[in-house]
Amino acid sequence: MLSKKKYLPLIIGVAVATGVFVGGKLNFSDSSDRLFTSNSKKDKLNRLIDFIDFEYVDDVNTDSIVDVTVNGILNNLDPHSVYIPKEQLESSTENMKGNFVGIGVSFYTYKDTIAVIRPIENGPSEKAGIKSGDRIIMANNDTLLGNKLKDGEIVKKLKGTLNSKVNLKIYRKGEPELINFTVKRSNIPIKSVDASYMLTEKLGYIKVNRFAESTYKEFKKGLDKLQNLGATEIALDLRDNPGGFLSIAEQMVDEFLEDDKLILFTKNKRGKIEKSFATDEGDFEKGNIYVLINENSASASEIVAGALQDNDKGTIVGRRSYGKGLVQREMDLGDGSAVRLTVSRYYTPTGRSIQRPYDKGNKDYYDEYFDRLNSGELLDAEKIEVADSLKFTTPKGKVVYGGGGIIPDVFVPIDNSMHNETLSYLQRRGFIAYFVFEELEKDRSIYSNFSKRDFIDNFKITDDFVLKFQEYLNIRTTSQITFVAYHDEVKQYLKATLADQLFGNGAFEEIFNQRDIMIDEVIKLSDGE
Repeated sequence: MLSKKKYLPLIIGVAVATGVFVGGKLNFSDSSDRLFTSNSKKDKLNRLIDFIDFEYVDDVNTDSIVDVTVNGILNNLDPHSVYIPKEQLESSTENMKGNFVGIGVSFYTYKDTIAVIRPIENGPSEKAGIKSGDRIIMANNDTLLGNKLKDGEIVKKLKGTLNSKVNLKIYRKGEPELINFTVKRSNIPIKSVDASYMLTEKLGYIKVNRFAESTYKEFKKGLDKLQNLGATEIALDLRDNPGGFLSIAEQMVDEFLEDDKLILFTKNKRGKIEKSFATDEGDFEKGNIYVLINENSASASEIVAGALQDNDKGTIVGRRSYGKGLVQREMDLGDGSAVRLTVSRYYTPTGRSIQRPYDKGNKDYYDEYFDRLNSGELLDAEKIEVADSLKFTTPKGKVVYGGGGIIPDVFVPIDNSMHNETLSYLQRRGFIAYFVFEELEKDRSIYSNFSKRDFIDNFKITDDFVLKFQEYLNIRTTSQITFVAYHDEVKQYLKATLADQLFGNGAFEEIFNQRDIMIDEVIKLSDGE
């Protein structure tokens, strides 16, 4: 089961929780005696917490004290060493694993019911016969009606163990009675490859949203598909990708680099260096590659871009990336919570660290986006600040810089037309998606004769449809919103959202990208312009 949300704000707070991880987890039971032996510093904390627990005049939740203490310790380290409370760890782990056990539907909590946007293709709900627009009223005799249930509680009622069954009662428009369905829960993928399709006869496009355990398999499937369609060049879109597993980034780079090329190296506090090299497994070593990055492309995304740039492979297109060159390892704390601790730094093949400074504290570190915005860097490549002391040279003589992100080979400014504040707000708050869902609910048969390809190529959003959306907003918001200045952009959002709810499988990206100036630039580069 998936709750549908698209396009988070530009500021990438998720990079704190995602980052780039080494392959394994560190558990107390796995650790050496030397690492966790008693000492006076640890005893001091333990004695203080016990003293409060047993002697303090009022009742105190010592669990909350421990949480505050852990956060306080980590806040004195680096911005990417983080504490993950028990209630957040499960969803975080699922996101990075790339799947969960559920019934396989995208849904809204719509008014007072669970409304199915679309069953996941080939998932258990689709196989059982559940359709878009169905309302899930009950699950195993638990009522799901009412405004009191939160998304998290709904998810728990629909999740379960693998191959277990859940009995659902469904309301379907036009049916006189509730319909009973029995759905066998299965592994539901959380897609990390949003889209893979051909931009031109020779240029394929792949959009990757994170580096989870399942990402490489998804990516390889998309790459193979594009090669079979004739792609000799690939546009790899890593914009807004906050990172993930180090090993997955290495596998992805290996598809493009020749044998024995250095991908990256890491160095820990004891100076131990570990190097990663490309193997003979790559299937796209001869093809040309364009990597799309922006200010929200972080860690594992930067590993891919840096490895290719430093090996003079392909072209990096976009804006300076986030600037995270630290590697974390997760440690289970024994109570369902965990810590992700920075254990090493990584370096690109030329030896540069792209970690930006964090010596002024976490607030300044995360506010740097606004510094970039205010300096004009997102609009003008000349505004990017570089230090000569951090200058490096690739084997073919190209100058690259460390010290704060990957600077692209070809700069593309931020597009304020498709990413203006009003449209981003409406998309983020779900106004566009809810409006589209309500319009579909009026009569889904209007779109029944469209295939995905036919819809993308030929369907037109009318001016009346835009006017309906404006009237919808005027009823539901306090401010009067007009679309005179960006009428065509609104049509693009509406059409892309319609396609997503009707077809999924990258339809949103394929339509939305038609007005994307960075993709236009990649097509021009591919055509030799």
